[in-house]
Amino acid sequence: MLRISSSSSLHVPSICGAPVNFVLSFLNPSSRKVSNFTRLALLHSTALFPNSRNFQFPTFKRVSTMMGRTHSCSRVITASYSAGSGTGGSSGGDREILVQHLLVKEDDQKLLLDLQKRTAEGEDLSDLAVEYSMCPSKEDGGMLGWVRKGQMVPEFEEAAFGAPLNKVVKCKTKFGWHFLQVLSEREESVLEHIQPNEFHVRLQDPSFLEEAQLIDVREPEEVAQASVPGFQVLPLRQFGVWGPEITTKFDPQKDTYVLCHHGMRSLQVAKWLQTQGFRKVFNMAGGIHEYAVKVDPSIPTY
Repeated sequence: MLRISSSSSLHVPSICGAPVNFVLSFLNPSSRKVSNFTRLALLHSTALFPNSRNFQFPTFKRVSTMMGRTHSCSRVITASYSAGSGTGGSSGGDREILVQHLLVKEDDQKLLLDLQKRTAEGEDLSDLAVEYSMCPSKEDGGMLGWVRKGQMVPEFEEAAFGAPLNKVVKCKTKFGWHFLQVLSEREESVLEHIQPNEFHVRLQDPSFLEEAQLIDVREPEEVAQASVPGFQVLPLRQFGVWGPEITTKFDPQKDTYVLCHHGMRSLQVAKWLQTQGFRKVFNMAGGIHEYAVKVDPSIPTY
């Protein structure tokens, strides 16, 4: 039922195979290199999220670090990205919700009643999840991250998308009883691939660099060999340095373009940026290599 993701900057065969695909399904299947940013991926149930291909989560620790503990986090994100009236009662549509949960066995009535009483009295669900949840997400306070319709089992999805913000609700699935809490909601973000020639056309517009933000995730030695003007270099190996500050250094509301050598590392980061609330992210298809070959032959290939 439950699958675990653990990753590093080294080879991690257990992640790149079919059994664990929710974080790295967008990678080339032949690639076994995993970037440091995937450390932010959350342990989760692929049964609870049966349609989780290309699905990513920020961890509870990540959410807490970036925006404070969960309740303050909820207020901040809703103010920026709320797609509805401030409650979870709308139909879903192009809405994503930030969810945490606690899972207990169906037949453990004593614990079930105790947790129901304690959540009703206002105890923090994330603290209770760490102590009592059966789901591996307990390690991250029960945080399941940003989810959208079509990614969860029907019973859980119906309860989550019908729940008012911050109210703990209960639902039953074949895995047991879930206490879940929707911490925030936002409009669904967009990720697009942009072809080098199309990007080049946009780059000719004098206002483009003022309205967009460009990120190159290659390493400094790569950038020294070949580069495109206007990109800010954020080496992927240094993710631990710039990752926690991404929403302070860049505006999530602006169009964001991500570049690497062949378009794979940039795709990973582009998807991660979505989990951080970036509204529209573009991945440079084929990377700087394709740009040099198709658009600007003066740029060296390597």
